[in-house]
Amino acid sequence: MGKIIVIGSQKGGVGKTTTTLNLAYALSKLGKKVLTVDFDSQANLTTCYGVENTGELDDTIGHLMMAQIEDAKVPSMKNFICSKDGVDYIPSSIYLSVVDAKLRLEMGAEGMLSEVLEPLRDKYDYILIDTCPSLGALTINALAAADEVIITVNPQLLAMMGLQDFMKTVTKVKRRINPKLEIAGILFTMCESRTSLCKVLTEEVTSCFREKVRIFETKIPSTIKVGESIYYGKAIEQYSPKASAGIAYR
Repeated sequence: MGKIIVIGSQKGGVGKTTTTLNLAYALSKLGKKVLTVDFDSQANLTTCYGVENTGELDDTIGHLMMAQIEDAKVPSMKNFICSKDGVDYIPSSIYLSVVDAKLRLEMGAEGMLSEVLEPLRDKYDYILIDTCPSLGALTINALAAADEVIITVNPQLLAMMGLQDFMKTVTKVKRRINPKLEIAGILFTMCESRTSLCKVLTEEVTSCFREKVRIFETKIPSTIKVGESIYYGKAIEQYSPKASAGIAYR
């Protein structure tokens, strides 16, 4: 049975989408069967897979969620699962924002994504969920469906400020909704190791949380190759096999 992992953070711009894309590719190169789910209405992960006009998509995670909410018959999952470079993915679009609003009024809303993904567990080794930068209904749904969450942190002051709140949310979801949920660890991304601020904030987080959760020893360096690879719709390892960030994700 496959493991469902959320890539999450309360803040935007901390490498959630980049981590989902590259971790999925690295796992697939190890021979694992991987599905990624774009669970953000901005659809950045979907764009990374080369889809230009996400707003024109009719078969997205938003449409699957809406069918679940309305107890409608869900079309074949084959219509929703796309594939690129050995990784399967369920795309997203702005339509997911409509779902987000509807979830707030729905009975048992927290379990909707879980109901969508559970039938897929046996088909994959890993299901990775890229989440939106908030602690709203969509993020709660993702955490309720997951076995683990990887928390991405950019060692910049503002990006660090939401870490404690996000961890509190994970704890509440575990206690109230999903007892199996665990924090896989805190992953530092976009690290400028030569700057004193990066070193200070990294040490501060390690000092505060290492007794509570795992801090991944591997840190993802900030490199221009990350932006370039995303522009060309490729994982870093594909775009530049010797790039330090690709090696770190692997």
